[in-house]
Amino acid sequence: MDKKYAIFDLDGTLVDSMGYWDDLAVEYLRGQGVETVSDELLQRTAPLPMSATLALFIREFGLDDTPERAQKSLLGIMEDHYRRDILLKPGVPAYLDGLARRGVSMCVVSATPEPLVEMCLERLGVRQFFQFVLSCESVGAGKDRPDIYHAAAARLGAPGPADTAVYEDSNVAARTAKAAGYYTVGVYDVCEADRWEELTALADETVTFEE
Repeated sequence: MDKKYAIFDLDGTLVDSMGYWDDLAVEYLRGQGVETVSDELLQRTAPLPMSATLALFIREFGLDDTPERAQKSLLGIMEDHYRRDILLKPGVPAYLDGLARRGVSMCVVSATPEPLVEMCLERLGVRQFFQFVLSCESVGAGKDRPDIYHAAAARLGAPGPADTAVYEDSNVAARTAKAAGYYTVGVYDVCEADRWEELTALADETVTFEE
């Protein structure tokens, strides 16, 4: 990667957190006393937004909860994981240090709320590599639109998308960045292993931080 500006995703790219997100609904239900969740029910919730998933769980299991309170519970669960459990991918510190030594300006953009991202990066000792953290919530758009990448590139001072690398483990996000003209770096994540071949074909370059 020879660009002078780099935008990094967090979950599944810099840190091994996607397994926690994938298990979050089940972890919430266990906290509500539900020990068994059928694969059929989980498959039904796969295409749903979180609010609809939680509403379905509340109906199915007769929980004394609301989707709004449940969402706060989920954020609390994930906050604990970001505070205690989630780790950097092994090759990340050396890779970031190499970019920093070359004078690359870097930031993190994430669907995760900014305070959780900041806390996680500080705990893991890599916050100093990034000029800022930007969330989809702050921008008002998800990564199915390029708004967050444009906002981040502008704050970095990048002349344009072609001068900026975007690191993503998600095919959807990588496709958005690529279509918007960014140099796209696909990052391997075990939770997206079945889509790795597609991401490899899409990206300008790929990296593996697993070792």
